[in-house]
Amino acid sequence: MGLRYEGGAEHSVFLTDDEGEMLGTGSLCGSVLKYIAVDESLQGEGGAAAIVSRLVSRAYLLGRKKLFLFTKAQNEYMFRSLGFFPLAEAGGAVYMENSRRGLAGYLDSLEKGEGVQGAVVVNCNPFTLGHKYLMETAAELVDTLHVFVVSEDASEFPFKTRFEMVKKGTAHIKNLILHESGDYMISHATFPTYFIKDEAKAKDVNVELDLTLFGKRIAPALGITKRFVGTEPYCAVTNAYNEAMKRMLPKFGIEVIEIERKEGISASRVRELLKNGDIESIKTLVPRSTYDIIERDLISGAAFAYGSAARTDGSI
Repeated sequence: MGLRYEGGAEHSVFLTDDEGEMLGTGSLCGSVLKYIAVDESLQGEGGAAAIVSRLVSRAYLLGRKKLFLFTKAQNEYMFRSLGFFPLAEAGGAVYMENSRRGLAGYLDSLEKGEGVQGAVVVNCNPFTLGHKYLMETAAELVDTLHVFVVSEDASEFPFKTRFEMVKKGTAHIKNLILHESGDYMISHATFPTYFIKDEAKAKDVNVELDLTLFGKRIAPALGITKRFVGTEPYCAVTNAYNEAMKRMLPKFGIEVIEIERKEGISASRVRELLKNGDIESIKTLVPRSTYDIIERDLISGAAFAYGSAARTDGSI
């Protein structure tokens, strides 16, 4: 069916005829449904519905009630009929979830600010003096600063630890409101490329979907009119994401403000030092609160995936 396997099929189902010939398939990857394909001879006869139903049942058994999928724009209607609702569309791709009010419920749960409001979206893997400087500087330029910490656990430091670091490291910024990103900040780890023929285009589609969702749905719900980012002279992927923000977000009435990053300070440098066991040198790169958390978790034996692939999706 023109799809490309890219890994991550945690659980798969197969639709076969009486002779055992495969007529359709689909997979569950975390909370995302992927690789859904039905033979042309069976299209329009409920094959996709049967596959999706089995995958949803499996997800529910695993306790995953919020489910998502990415598909080509021409398939949106079919998945609408199967109980999925569009969140954002860009570059011929559609991001959908299995709840009409999923995003609305998330937005309703967020603490609201007042006055001129800005936003920062960060991974903080881990939280450094650079992140602290970015947030302190941004907070001085707005009445309320919303900080979204990427909830997805695809980093060396788990989300719970990263969120704690940001919370403790920004406790002195009184006009800062801290949020979990939930399922609504799309990362490279989440976004599949298997249905996009041009692999080079896949990264662009990922960024466009993420920024469209933020600009069209999330920012208006909170009154956000400014988004702050740190300059990125080292990582080409993050720099490209920043450039896409400058190009796209003004269309939604959001000003993108770049703040010069602290020279020589980066989360990747901290991870490198940790990997090499040079804990002492980390003190010059992170707030005391971050250092204390790292030291605490190392002593307690908390496992970090040092040395594994780090994310570079514009949220470092």
